[in-house]
Amino acid sequence: MIVDAHAHFLTDLSGRADWRDVNYSRLRAGGLMRIDFHVASILGSWGHTSPTYFPSPTDVTHANSRLLELIAEHPETLRGYCVVNPNYTEHALGELRKCFSAGMIGVKLAASRRVTDRLLDPIAEFAAERRAPVLQHIWQRRRRDWPGQEASDAVELVNLARRHPQTIFILAHLGGGGDWSHSLRAVRRQENVIVELSGSGVDTEMLEQTIDAVGVERMLWGSDVTMDTGLAKLRYLETLGLGSGAIERLTSGTARAIFPEGSFPSR
Repeated sequence: MIVDAHAHFLTDLSGRADWRDVNYSRLRAGGLMRIDFHVASILGSWGHTSPTYFPSPTDVTHANSRLLELIAEHPETLRGYCVVNPNYTEHALGELRKCFSAGMIGVKLAASRRVTDRLLDPIAEFAAERRAPVLQHIWQRRRRDWPGQEASDAVELVNLARRHPQTIFILAHLGGGGDWSHSLRAVRRQENVIVELSGSGVDTEMLEQTIDAVGVERMLWGSDVTMDTGLAKLRYLETLGLGSGAIERLTSGTARAIFPEGSFPSR
């Protein structure tokens, strides 16, 4: 089984007339890659009607609702993260209750608020209660502030994980840019932080050093926007001499362990 733990789709508010084609092209590509489940989120309007990393409550609700509709169309393949903007606490908690009641299995936090901020605490507490992971957008070693987002890095994510030891946090897109080795050093001993491998980077030694730092038990395969580099990582993993059990842990076992029970039934 292969679970893509970091997938994205578009909506009619994304500013693209071909948004439906983009969505279905991902599903077609997933079929060619033999992906069994896509765990997906939609980041508001992707910047078209409100900023990507600071989505308005209206855009958050619209995106989550459209994702639920897409999941209903493809129940055998799609699962969902509920996207929330923690700057709107009551709206965020309302969205979480609605989306989880409708079957979503995880929480997606982008860069709307730095993870050291206490505004994230109610969301982390909700995730712990539902035994669901939080996928946190991470910049691998943040050296400065970036326009249009409150980016957080692995050191800051560890701060949040220590405050909420009962919550599982997914460090997003290790290969998404920045100093990934800095991230690995930061999370090495923080057991409730899982390292997710997606992103366009397929650097030499990245996967080997991740295995050395956290072991396959805390590694999670995902593709994010660039599915081709996700495929490259799958192929590279096959060259490392890992046993079939280790490969299975990376491609589905970790997902089975951290998402709510029954999220990924066997075919």
